[in-house]
Amino acid sequence: MNAVVNLKGKRGLVIGIANDSSIAYGSAKMLRQAGAELAVTYLNAKADPYVRPLAEALDASIIVPCDVRVPGELEAVFETIAAQWGTLDFVFHSIAFAPRDDLHAKLIDCSAEGFAQAMDVSCHSFVRVAKLAAPLMTTGGSLQTVSFYGADRVVEHYNLMGPVKAALEAVVRYLAVDLAPQGIRVHALSAGPVKTRAASGIDRFDELLDRVRERTPAHQLLTVEEVGRVAAMLASEAGAPLTGSVVYADHGFHIVA
Repeated sequence: MNAVVNLKGKRGLVIGIANDSSIAYGSAKMLRQAGAELAVTYLNAKADPYVRPLAEALDASIIVPCDVRVPGELEAVFETIAAQWGTLDFVFHSIAFAPRDDLHAKLIDCSAEGFAQAMDVSCHSFVRVAKLAAPLMTTGGSLQTVSFYGADRVVEHYNLMGPVKAALEAVVRYLAVDLAPQGIRVHALSAGPVKTRAASGIDRFDELLDRVRERTPAHQLLTVEEVGRVAAMLASEAGAPLTGSVVYADHGFHIVA
């Protein structure tokens, strides 16, 4: 892989590791394996004992808290990166949240407050990340966020996260145009369902996994490391011609009627 995907000398930020089953962690592993130096965030003090050992195993140079709901915390992450590194080559953004009651309700029944919070954390935070990262990407770079097939088709029990992820994919396209003059590429990595802690909040998620396994052409589910290999390619020079794309890493699930 490294003959094509070589990130040696590149520095990147990974936002969203919760544990070793996180898409963000699988991606961080592959980004590091390709040679990148990493900065890693953890949500809060409660998450620190779970995330820090993983970050240390990745030789992360920067390990800092980041809850995008807390004023100033996201900005502090980029201030730390600016002070210690000066520049940045890529960001992998893998955070999403919706209040449980709103996530489990039909879209028509979700609250305005829950919808707004889901949109802020899961979608608008990526806009904020782009604005803060762009000045540090002095020679261009790559911004990636994580989406899901439910942005494009109705997935049972995905509920308000469908419109939120659809908005996130639209944000990717608009940011790609905004940032193209700076040589910054922007992508949504649409991963197939993976059994993560975040995904377990979706009602009857195990049934969704079974249906996906049955419908996927090779009848297999995705691993977080497979998502990470795609992320590493997009962050590397191999991904230079690509921007504004929704890249499906789902073993072909999205092509099957």
